[in-house]
Amino acid sequence: MTAQTALIVGAGPGLSAALARLLAREGFQVALAARNTAKLSDLVNESGARAYACDVSQAPDVTRLFEQVDADLGAPDLVVFNAGGRYRGPFEELDPAKVHETYMVGTFGGFLVAQAAAKRMLERGSGSIFFTGATASVKSLPQSTPFAMSKFALRALAQGLARELAPKNIHVAHFIIDGGIAGTGAGRAPDESDKWLDPGAIAENYLHLHRQHRSAWTWEVELRPWVERF
Repeated sequence: MTAQTALIVGAGPGLSAALARLLAREGFQVALAARNTAKLSDLVNESGARAYACDVSQAPDVTRLFEQVDADLGAPDLVVFNAGGRYRGPFEELDPAKVHETYMVGTFGGFLVAQAAAKRMLERGSGSIFFTGATASVKSLPQSTPFAMSKFALRALAQGLARELAPKNIHVAHFIIDGGIAGTGAGRAPDESDKWLDPGAIAENYLHLHRQHRSAWTWEVELRPWVERF
């Protein structure tokens, strides 16, 4: 049986790294895309994944990324869009250029990646396209308007694609990560309280959805620690 190919876009530490490790263990050929591939060197060595430089806000970059993955590993069976920017601040002080960049990376980039993935999956007749959301996908908080604007729009993209592509045997899903991920910032060390989302546990949910039987597909999942308020 030919190994499946997974492409993780916006790769870095935390969730992307955990997902790359899990998929590699499960026999996937793994491709990682990021603006700066130098930060992926340890993960590449550990998982055997291939790294590709890509600015997801630029259509030529995304086109080139998929063409390279096609040539090296074959058209991806699973594509995970995990890119985004967390620009924040008082509304009256926001820099329009940075707001625009946040949207271009987190939302327009999602469109470009999803379109490139969908074209290949429609031709093959199967595949999964997953989007990583956040609390901001459904709840806009003070001084976080640019992030919420981007994540709300990304959720709309995912919902529309799920309705359009599911009848064509392409599984589209959106993951709301409602809480901080362990190991991704100061004060987020894993501990016995499980107050931070375990990236490995999140990754297992992504793989589970990819393997769901199409008679019972999930289009959206909310994941949060047991102590998180909502």
